[in-house]
Amino acid sequence: MNYIWYFLIVISIIFGAFNGKLNDVANAIFSGTELAVKIILTLLGIMTFWLGIMKIAEKSGIVEFLSKILNPIAQKIFPEIPKDSPIIGDVAMNFSANALGLANAATPIGIKAIEGMQELNKDKESASNSMCTLLAMNTAGFQLIPATVIAILAANGCNNPTEIIIPTLIVTSTAFISAIIIAKLFKRVFPPQKDCEVINAD
Repeated sequence: MNYIWYFLIVISIIFGAFNGKLNDVANAIFSGTELAVKIILTLLGIMTFWLGIMKIAEKSGIVEFLSKILNPIAQKIFPEIPKDSPIIGDVAMNFSANALGLANAATPIGIKAIEGMQELNKDKESASNSMCTLLAMNTAGFQLIPATVIAILAANGCNNPTEIIIPTLIVTSTAFISAIIIAKLFKRVFPPQKDCEVINAD
C-alpha cells in the first residue's frame, strides 16, 4: 500500500510539473493534510466519547444486563458456547460497539471473544463454527448509529450528517442477517474436520 501511495504522489508531482501546475499540486497537498488533521481530531472526540460510554456501561453492569438479554439469541447463534459463559458478554460488547459504529473499539473486544472461543475449540488447527460466525457478523458490520461516518461527514461540512443513519441501518441489517444465514449454511456444507473423522470411524 505504501508503494501505491508513493507512486500516486510521484506521478502527481511529475504531471503537475509538465503541465505547469506544480503550485496547484503543492496547495492540494497542504489543504489535504489540513483536512486530514481536522478529520482526525473530530474522530478522536467521537471515539473518546463512545469508548467512555462503553466503559461506563461495562462498569455499571449494563453490558452484563445486555448479555443476559442477548443470551437466548446468542445460544441459538453460538450453540457451541456454554450457557452463562463470559464469552457471551464479550460477544454482546462486540455487537454493541459495532452497532454504535465503533469498529476500532469492537476489534479488541472481538479478539477477546475469539480467544475464549479458541479455548473451547476442540480442533486447535481450524476455526470453530462460532469463530467463523462471529467473524462473519463483524465483517457484515451491523450499525445502528454509524458514529464514525457521521463524524467524517460533519468534519467535511455536511449540513445533515445524520441522514446516513436510515440507509446504513437498512444495508447493514441485510448484510448482518445474510452473514449469519450463510455461516450456518456453510456449517452444514463443510462440517468440522474432527466431526468428519468421527463419522468415518463409525
